[in-house]
Amino acid sequence: MHSKGEPIAIVGAGIAGLTAGLCLALRGMSVDIIEQAGQLSAIGAGLQLSPNANLILARLGLLPALEAMWTEPDSICLMDGRTLKPLAQVPSGVFARKRWGAPYGVLHRASLQRILIAAVEQQPLCRLHLGMRLESALPAAIAAVTGRAPGLIIGADGVWSSVRTQIPGSRAARFSGNIAFRFTTGSRQAPAVFDASKVMAFLGPKAHLVVYPLRETQTFNVVAIVQGKSATASWDEVLSAGAARDLNSAFSRWHAELQPLFKGHEAPTCWPLYEVSEGAWQDGPHTILIGDAAHAMMPFAAQGAAMAIEDAWELAACLDKGQPRAEALERFVAQRKIRIKKVRARGSFNRFAYHASGPVRVARDFVLSQKRPEDLAADFDWLYGYVPRD
Repeated sequence: MHSKGEPIAIVGAGIAGLTAGLCLALRGMSVDIIEQAGQLSAIGAGLQLSPNANLILARLGLLPALEAMWTEPDSICLMDGRTLKPLAQVPSGVFARKRWGAPYGVLHRASLQRILIAAVEQQPLCRLHLGMRLESALPAAIAAVTGRAPGLIIGADGVWSSVRTQIPGSRAARFSGNIAFRFTTGSRQAPAVFDASKVMAFLGPKAHLVVYPLRETQTFNVVAIVQGKSATASWDEVLSAGAARDLNSAFSRWHAELQPLFKGHEAPTCWPLYEVSEGAWQDGPHTILIGDAAHAMMPFAAQGAAMAIEDAWELAACLDKGQPRAEALERFVAQRKIRIKKVRARGSFNRFAYHASGPVRVARDFVLSQKRPEDLAADFDWLYGYVPRD
């Protein structure tokens, strides 16, 4: 079992690491969170937080701070990118709170990170160590930074995890064949079809566009995902001429109202999308991976942050059961891999459906047209209505 007097070290202070620190501290465990960056600056712009994530954030006491920052969209809408024809609509807003027991919110990623950091700094059982680059994620190297040897090391250091490389049987990140282009557009410059009360996904062959409002900046967050090639293994590439051609080509036959989005604005951030497939998450009782370090997935189900938040809660719950630590970690991995596999499968299905063309696209549109919004919402009960294990 994990002794509550024995500190836990978390490598990485992103959403996974900060949430894990709060979840562990809530159960009386002492935590060191180590981050190589000297200050925490959120990468990317917008973030969708679905009810399964917000149920946990509410348990951590963070919901009032989130509500002050985010927008709760009335609905999630699928649209045809070439014709702007509405294809389907899943109700959200008040409906989400009633059906799934927690809200659906959209906000700037930096806002969530600031809320998590403030909570960590106020939590006496959490210590945040910024600007500390580890030579390795071994106990001695961590103790040199924190002043105390950890009983458990949690790798929450993202898709390029260095902790993962120390776990036998783990898998390296691989390029998915998709690139995300991220940017924001002001409300005045935005296409008329954009609606600040909705999350909108515009679908087209080999590409789709996700749009939702950012209340904090009075802008729309725009993410365009296209098939393409990655020149380097990194987040946040400089937009190359080749990537710009991929972007313009993917949307060249889309509706004229959307075309100005891809011209005349600041260059979008180019994110090659890498994923981590099935592999080991632990090395026995000493080290465990969570979030993208364990199972980075494509954003086609908008569940990357939510899965990290679920991981954080359920890992803390497993460690609090009084089992030997190796058994607790095995239990965590076993239950989370079932959930992750199902979410990943949903993302793969969405990728196929969103980027469909020809007869498949026609069939997709027909099936969607036959479903009522309430029926579509029921398809998400297993995902958004998930209650994490205590």
